[in-house]
Amino acid sequence: MRKIDTVIIGAGHAGLATSRRLTDAGRDHVVLDRARPAESWRSSRWDSLRLLTPNWMTRLPGWRYRGIDPEGFMTAAELTGYLDAYARSFGAPVQSWTAVTDVAPLLDGYRVTTTQDSWLARNVVVATGARPHVPHHAAGLDPSIRQIHTDRYRNPDQLPAGGVLVIGASASGAQIAAELRQAGRDVVLAVGAHTRLPRRYRGMDIMWWLTQIGALSRTIDQVRNPRVARSEPSIQLRGKASADDLNLATLKEAGVVMTGRLTAAAGHRVRFGDDLPGTLAAAEARLERTLAGIDHYIHVAGLETEVLPKVPVPPLNVSSRLDAMDLRAAGISTVVWATGFRYRYPWLRVPVLDRHGDVRQYRGTTHAPGLYVIGQRFLHRRDSSFIDGARHDARAICEHIETADRSRPVRPSLSARAGA
Repeated sequence: MRKIDTVIIGAGHAGLATSRRLTDAGRDHVVLDRARPAESWRSSRWDSLRLLTPNWMTRLPGWRYRGIDPEGFMTAAELTGYLDAYARSFGAPVQSWTAVTDVAPLLDGYRVTTTQDSWLARNVVVATGARPHVPHHAAGLDPSIRQIHTDRYRNPDQLPAGGVLVIGASASGAQIAAELRQAGRDVVLAVGAHTRLPRRYRGMDIMWWLTQIGALSRTIDQVRNPRVARSEPSIQLRGKASADDLNLATLKEAGVVMTGRLTAAAGHRVRFGDDLPGTLAAAEARLERTLAGIDHYIHVAGLETEVLPKVPVPPLNVSSRLDAMDLRAAGISTVVWATGFRYRYPWLRVPVLDRHGDVRQYRGTTHAPGLYVIGQRFLHRRDSSFIDGARHDARAICEHIETADRSRPVRPSLSARAGA
């Protein structure tokens, strides 16, 4: 059993950001990953995917994009190369192909057991990614229907011939529905909660505006319902520098059929809710509030002559009369689950999970001394799960480790703790 100050579990962008902060502080640590650094970007993304955030937002502690296309959008392969270079830049102590199987509390720290070895760590930082979530309806579908989550979808040619039912209309579902339709597939899109924003507004990328008005730096302390805020759907966008928007209207124009939320599935029969009008109204209300906030910022900052004039965003005119469907009769052979991801910690034997299975924390710090979490949605700021946002949480966590270390008593020797 090896002794170390800090174990970071997960070598994605959040784990690497934390590693850089600990390296700068001179703290002994290791980064454990069940596969390779940024593995989800290597093996769990579709071929045409690009980041939703521009290159200039790909900032990490001590590292930022310095290429020739700051307004462009990285592919998944480009991002993995970017993160590999980042890890090399400070000699990140990554141990790949090392899955964590157990984290248990000790007298003054934690025992971290892996498929390779075991560690005695004073601190543990959980930087693992979420796992694919598939609703229980999937179990009711006939086995002849091919089912695939977005983390396994690669391109239209991968799917069997026939139409496709896409469940979920946030960024992933909307992008995949558009790609499938462009490939000539018949596509039905079951629409759930989503956030609609234009790719560009008044001449600037929407992410630039969200940064300027403080929307991305808003903290969890400033929202009424933290759980609702943390479950907000991702924006219906795709990584393109043009004003070529992706929303339900453009999908409808392309021939995608819209329905309400999937409510039941049995054999080849599926049913949909009548909630599409309410879902669209909620998305439109969020759009109007955001654009109004941008317009107010432009006025207060005196930028009226620096940006393009205000042009109203056309309202959506999308409806659905489908409340049920026989997939076989409709020629649909595949269901794509664009239903997001959820965190799971079967290896964490520390009582820090709430009734929903989420880690109870504040600014990444749990009530268990020395146990931290990073990389999650709205961990503290709205951009906490963004590559650009992890740097703030990594700094807060490392500062807490430094402060806590000065106030904690001298821990027992390795032999004494092992005997305990």
